[in-house]
Amino acid sequence: MQKHEASIAIQVLPEASGEDVIRVVDKVIAYIKGTGLSIHVGPFETTIEGDFDTLMQIIKEAQLICIREGAPSVISYIKIFYNPSMGVWSIDKKISKHHE
Repeated sequence: MQKHEASIAIQVLPEASGEDVIRVVDKVIAYIKGTGLSIHVGPFETTIEGDFDTLMQIIKEAQLICIREGAPSVISYIKIFYNPSMGVWSIDKKISKHHE
């Protein structure tokens, strides 16, 4: 099993009206899925695991996608678990027991 040095949870809230919020958030999720990293999309946030620098770039790009998609601003809530020496527990280890 691959050891990841960090995991993040990101929730982006683009300034948009009605269903347009979903459209913009879906663009961000599509980008994150395209990274090839291990992810879990939940109803309020997306969790991603990988190396710290890559995850920080993903956070940055998520903001830029919202702006490119027409949102004049974006608020993001970010949770970071960083443990470069020991690694972090995988998404699967944390949630698989709840999906039996």
